[in-house]
Order: sequence, then C-alpha cells, then structure tokens
Amino acid sequence: MNGFKAAMWAEILKARRSKLWVLILIGFSILPLVSGLFMVILKDPVAAKEMGIISMKAQLTAGTADWPSMLGMLAMGTSVAGHILYAIFTAWVFGREFSNRTNKELLALPVARTTIVWAKFVLIFSWTFAIALYIYFFGLFVGWLVELPGWSLEIALKAFKTLMIASMLTAFLQSWVAFFASYGRGYLPAMGWAFFTLALAQILAVMGWGEWIPWSVPAILTEMSGPLAEPLGSGSYLSVILVSFVGVAATLRWWQRADQSS
Repeated sequence: MNGFKAAMWAEILKARRSKLWVLILIGFSILPLVSGLFMVILKDPVAAKEMGIISMKAQLTAGTADWPSMLGMLAMGTSVAGHILYAIFTAWVFGREFSNRTNKELLALPVARTTIVWAKFVLIFSWTFAIALYIYFFGLFVGWLVELPGWSLEIALKAFKTLMIASMLTAFLQSWVAFFASYGRGYLPAMGWAFFTLALAQILAVMGWGEWIPWSVPAILTEMSGPLAEPLGSGSYLSVILVSFVGVAATLRWWQRADQSS
C-alpha cells in the first residue's frame, strides 16, 4: 500500500505540474459553450434565418432550444470529444516517460512495475470522472444563463446518467491507448490508435454494427447515430468491459516485461 501511495503521489505531482490538463479542460469547456450558442440561435428564429448556414447547422444538430436538446448535445459531444481528449491525456501519462527519457529510472525504482501502472490508471480514471462532472454542471450553468424551457429533475437525472456512463465507458477503453503508448514508447502510436478507433466506430455504427463494437457503444448510448429503438443490451456493455480489461492486462504485461536498457 505504501508503494501504491508513493506511485500515486508521484503521478499526481507530474500531472499537476504539467499544463496539459489545463489545456484539455479548456477544450472540454468549449462543448457546453457551443451547445449554449446553438440554443441561443434556436431561441430566435429570425436571427437564425439572418445567419444563414449557421442557423441551418444549428437546427440539424440541436433540434429545438430546450433542456433535453442541450443536455443531449452535451452527452453526444462528450462521447466524441472524450474519445480524443481522454486519449491525449492517457498518451501523455504513459508516453511522457519515454519522451522525457525517464522510463529507465522509473523501471529501476524499488516499487513493483504493476503498482506504477495501476497508479497511472487510477489517475486517468479519476481525472476523466472529474471532467465528466465538470462538463455536466458547466452545461447546467450555461443552460440556466440561456433560460432554456423544459426543465425537469427527471430529464436532468437521465441526462446525467447517460453522460456519466458514456464518459466512463470511453475512459475504460483508454486502456488500449495506454498499451500503445507503452509498446510504441511515445505519443504517436497511441494517438494513431485513438484516431483509427474513432473512425472505425463511426463507420461501423452507421452500418448498424455499432452495438457489438466497443468503441461505438458510448456514441450509440448518447443517440449520436439516431434515437435508440430499444436500450442497449448487456452484451454491448460487456464488450466494452472485456476489451478494456484485456487492454489493462496487456499494458501490465508489457511493463512487467519491459527491458530497462531500451
């Protein structure tokens, strides 16, 4: 336990001293602000018509200016933005050791390598959970400023549940980003994997196979591909958990076998 506490504290210090988390937080802040902008446009049809193509895009994306639309946009945006921004943070947590040439010193520490990896994963999952909470409550604040109609506690709780589940599923899948950042010894292989799975998820979701593709499940859950005829089955969630678990196991295995001299 002492070894894990030391590893966890080291990861927190490295993250706190980095400016990356601030930049990613700013990136996520754009989502509630843009959603609020669409709501403002949709609340005034005359102004929207004068804005031409902007109003057309807003209508296609948001539908109507109300709380369900606003919260739905937040959930959908989180599933897509989270796929990339969570990947950036994960790639940094695991890949920085190689770009900064600190991997040899890290592997030589009197702490189990698996303990170091688990500390990194705990940091990533904790950070993504906090980000999801931030997006939701910042979105509520923006919606309140815009004075959207259609508020109800039931709608808010349902949207909260959807956003948090989609965000956590996306976070779990970052285990494979961690693996490729480790195996590829840097950021590029990990980010290449993130963009590949994002494209693959969108294509297969459109083709109707998304329910069985783990990387498509968060977007389908938020109804990005259209309204769900019926709720996602347990098999979809189990596929995400299973694939994520394999990614964690692969990452742990790689770190256990990593050559200290390379």
